[in-house]
Amino acid sequence: MSLFKVFDIAGSGMSAQNTRLNTTASNLANAETVSPTEEGAYRARQPVFAAMMKSLYNAGPESVGVQVRGVVESDAPVQMRYAPDNPMANEDGYVYQSNVNMVDEMVNMISASRSYQNNVEVINTSKQLLLATLRMGE
Repeated sequence: MSLFKVFDIAGSGMSAQNTRLNTTASNLANAETVSPTEEGAYRARQPVFAAMMKSLYNAGPESVGVQVRGVVESDAPVQMRYAPDNPMANEDGYVYQSNVNMVDEMVNMISASRSYQNNVEVINTSKQLLLATLRMGE
């Protein structure tokens, strides 16, 4: 594997964590939204990652790093609460609130931010090592 692949791997990790941060931001923005129906209530979303590994038997190009396979919705139940004053309330006076757990989302946000920072550090360290290697030839 080329030393330059480190940049591809760290870059794919940064891209994946960016997706995770965007998904978390969307969840936090919709945490307090309500709907008159259970089907219409916002459901928390989470990205699904997959590791891309170089196949030893495949003659094709190397692919290593992280791939975002998609974004899935949580199957946790939404909360039904009685709020007859709410303009979104159904005919019985109930609204359905999103199933976003604010604590979980804050943990996700901190974890994704730290992972992103770690990938930046990998890139910076790799760059410094490559530059030091080039200077050895002087």
